[in-house]
Amino acid sequence: MPSTKTLREGSTPKRAAILAAARELFLANGFDRSSVDAVAARAEVSKRTVYDYFGDKRTLLQAVVDTVGESLVTTIRRILDDTLTDVADLTETADLEDVLVAFSMRIATDMLGSAEYATLQRLVRTQAGSVPEGGENALADTPDEALAERFAALAEAGLLDVPDARLAADQFIALTFNVPLNRYGSANAAEDGRVRPLVVEGVRTFLRAYRAG
Repeated sequence: MPSTKTLREGSTPKRAAILAAARELFLANGFDRSSVDAVAARAEVSKRTVYDYFGDKRTLLQAVVDTVGESLVTTIRRILDDTLTDVADLTETADLEDVLVAFSMRIATDMLGSAEYATLQRLVRTQAGSVPEGGENALADTPDEALAERFAALAEAGLLDVPDARLAADQFIALTFNVPLNRYGSANAAEDGRVRPLVVEGVRTFLRAYRAG
């Protein structure tokens, strides 16, 4: 059972060192075989400091997962800003198809092909029984909601007909990324050339459903 003690925020460099040490050890040795003593030694802090900052080892694991997830969310938001911000410049759905394909391919390479994503997958897959209940989804709803905001803006610009922006975002993700994930076990376009055609067709299917007019 996770600790209920009051935790200290403490020193930012020490917290970062503990998280980095825990991440390395959990990946290399597994959660069960990685002791708090080993984490403290690698982070060059006291065992007491680890407990003061994180309470127990399971909470530390969740903090590692959350930190990786937050990094991925930052990547997704950067890609959104790079590709789906200037909606006023889009005048035709053909332009929109190109932009949505560009966005999807950036996700499939910069995010799904990243070391951070691979780390998150390994942590959740191999330590699934140790991550606290409800903690498996480190990305939570943040990326879906951010994409929904962009779709709502595209609807306001008259390019999409989107009665429910969040549902549209969920369906877009299912059409573009879940298909290669289900078929190939990965949507990493950086390593698998079969991903792009499925992503492109997913975008086209989405536009057939949500194209304005």
